[in-house]
Amino acid sequence: MTVRTRFAPSPTGRMHVGNLRTALYAYLIAKHENGSFMLRIEDTDQERFVPEALDIIYKTLDETGLVADEGPDKDGGYGPYVQSERQAEGIYLKYAKQLIEQGDAYYCFCDEERLASLKQTINGKEMSIYDKHCLHLSKEEIEANLAAGKPYVIRFNMPTEGTTTFSDVIYGDITVENAELEDLILIKSDGYPTYNFANVVDDHTMNITHVVRGNEYLSSAPKYNRIYEAFGWDVPVYIHCPLITDEDHNKLSKRSGHASYEDLINQGFLPEAVVNFVALLGWSPENDNEIFSLEELVKEFDYRRINKSPSVLDVTKLKWMNGEYFKAMDPDKFYEMALPYIKKTITKDYDLKKISEMVRTRIEVFPDIDEIIDFFEEVPDYDIEMYTHKKMKTNAETSLEVLKELLPLFEAQNDYTNDALFETLKGYVEKKECKNGFAMWPIRVAVSGKQMTPGGATEIMEVIGKEESIVRIKNAIEKLEKALG
Repeated sequence: MTVRTRFAPSPTGRMHVGNLRTALYAYLIAKHENGSFMLRIEDTDQERFVPEALDIIYKTLDETGLVADEGPDKDGGYGPYVQSERQAEGIYLKYAKQLIEQGDAYYCFCDEERLASLKQTINGKEMSIYDKHCLHLSKEEIEANLAAGKPYVIRFNMPTEGTTTFSDVIYGDITVENAELEDLILIKSDGYPTYNFANVVDDHTMNITHVVRGNEYLSSAPKYNRIYEAFGWDVPVYIHCPLITDEDHNKLSKRSGHASYEDLINQGFLPEAVVNFVALLGWSPENDNEIFSLEELVKEFDYRRINKSPSVLDVTKLKWMNGEYFKAMDPDKFYEMALPYIKKTITKDYDLKKISEMVRTRIEVFPDIDEIIDFFEEVPDYDIEMYTHKKMKTNAETSLEVLKELLPLFEAQNDYTNDALFETLKGYVEKKECKNGFAMWPIRVAVSGKQMTPGGATEIMEVIGKEESIVRIKNAIEKLEKALG
């Protein structure tokens, strides 16, 4: 049997992290077994349809590397791959009418007023449970209503006695009382199939073997089973993924700021890091490794290792992971991606590629760049207490002395490469018989106004050049002299 999976998003907005995980797991299951991964667009909810959401779906799959083997733009022989197009071909109505002929479904002509009268409160929750009224209409009544053009839906005739058992790879067997299953609508009054019915028909007719979705659909699973059984179709393997929560263990929502793939990319995360992170939201590998390329995930992924517990979208961990990807990234590729962020902060004619390489291993997300390089543009105001460093054994007084002694050496120097500047400092340290940090620390603070910088003192001086370096050191001497009296 060839494993066939599908990602079937509804084009209603941005790609939620949960939807991305569904797509990723479906992709990994198929590729791990050398199977096929399909993209199907579920646009039966026309009221919520957002045209630009289609572009978001394609763009997200492209950026994350989740390339579909077949879909709306790549016919694999199971099309159309857009549900509205399938509806236009009468696919769903054909199967709904088959169920009617079998006695497993029926036309329902009840208007909104009658349906509203069926509402009742159960366990404090208002629910509408259909009473099978139209199931008992005679053939003549049905034909008369249809001939008169009376609006209708098609409902599935659920059994009212006994139980239905549903099997899921993650959650095991789940049994529900049939009395709890309402006669769900298969075809709506607008002629479109409901999400539930279209799913069953499409998954069967497209030979889908494994269905991945969120555990919020567990309650619908017994209804799916009943439809499959009515047709005499095989039920696919179901894999319901655990809930994703925010760091406060609340259901992930737009308010969290991290709910969608686009949110994360806009916040400076890399697509590869997001994919890696999302893979671990509910799944764990056999070893302790946490960094995986997509190809490595394909080899490692075993859906039986998905757990039931809710997964926390831990932004701190995601940032760490993103930082690891930056460290391993090709410097030229990083420079290309980081340049827009660097240019937002630096307007002076500096070697931006050198600055890029200085920050590559020191940031976790692209927006971190601004705060870490702003001193290249201008030294911020700082307190002279910054010159005090216990480990380097420096303070304001010793720093002033060092800066005054180093200033003429740097003024006389023409070679402002990092190596040449370091040799000058090294010679000074040897002559003064002090440790490197005793001289390096005052210079670092003088030229940056910061204690934490993406590069060392001489690396910074190489970038800003001789003229700017001398100006900054002189300003630092003046600041110290003024403060020390």
